[in-house]
Amino acid sequence: MIAVPAENPAASAAPGPDVLRRTDGRAGFLTLDRPRAINALTHPMVRALDAALTDWADDPAVTTVVLRGAGERGLCAGGDIRAIHDDARAGGSASAAFWRDEYRLNARIARYPKPYVAFMDGIVMGGGVGVSAHGSVRVVTERSRIAMPETGIGFVPDVGGTWLLGRAPGELGTHLALTGTQIGAADALLTGLADHHVPAAALDALAADLTRLPAGEALARHTTPAAPGVLAEQREWIDACYSAPTVEEIVDRLLDSGVPDAKETADTLLAKSPTALKATLTVLRAARRLDSLEAVLDLEYRASCAALTSHDLVEGIRAQVVDKDRNPRWDPPALAGVTDADVARYLTPPPGGDLGLGPAA
Repeated sequence: MIAVPAENPAASAAPGPDVLRRTDGRAGFLTLDRPRAINALTHPMVRALDAALTDWADDPAVTTVVLRGAGERGLCAGGDIRAIHDDARAGGSASAAFWRDEYRLNARIARYPKPYVAFMDGIVMGGGVGVSAHGSVRVVTERSRIAMPETGIGFVPDVGGTWLLGRAPGELGTHLALTGTQIGAADALLTGLADHHVPAAALDALAADLTRLPAGEALARHTTPAAPGVLAEQREWIDACYSAPTVEEIVDRLLDSGVPDAKETADTLLAKSPTALKATLTVLRAARRLDSLEAVLDLEYRASCAALTSHDLVEGIRAQVVDKDRNPRWDPPALAGVTDADVARYLTPPPGGDLGLGPAA
């Protein structure tokens, strides 16, 4: 188990719903505490995180906030997608309410007035990226496995993921958004999803130093170079193929490139939800034209609400998580069947209204 530093006599603790909250020295610690679910986020957890950040923003005793995950498997595997599946099947509104609070939390983290240090150790996916990669200090380890895998369940990258990936060098972010590929520490640093590499074995010592030192000084004691990644070597064909204007043309370029890795990537794409692929490319490119995370979160909220009423989201979660047959039956089953109107729905304000984080249109 990845343990938090031992508390000193002055430390204080306040229990929350699967979020452990305490202060130690100059730091406030938040630990996501659902290790059996790889700390997947629930709505109460989002509220607990937001409440802690609200309390600590103006607390002079807390100069640094540290986020970590309980257990050995990772910081956070994302949102509770089984709950989203059940809500979507029932035609409910719980998921939209969850996203409203989750996306507001993502925006708060990005604008937090104090160093927000996220330990992105192990699995960090979907909503886990949202509560970590918008922080001011993002720490990865040799065990980090980071991804936005939404297209595999008929969804679109959210939690500000299109803001982050849209600003990665070249077309690396497009590649990661469409394929859901997991990346390690070096590639997270290359794409701008992380800032520092620290060996996993040194995280407890770093946490202890953060209780008494400014974040920069504490990090300087523990950062090391990351082992080489893979994206830098793949950059040439990724940029060439993913600069195409449509998903169909991206797939054609991948198949025609003569690069074995590119051919495998085409096969990966063709197994994803065709509707989610086209909607993701549209949202990602729209996000590149926006000038704030808040505006992008508004856009993603539209896409998420549209996905909630789609066939593919329920079917994708069924295949991957509920029945686990890994054989989703997408509708339509091929890219050619996805119309412009199908994609436009992902850019349309939902019946309950927009999120309203960005400036009014």
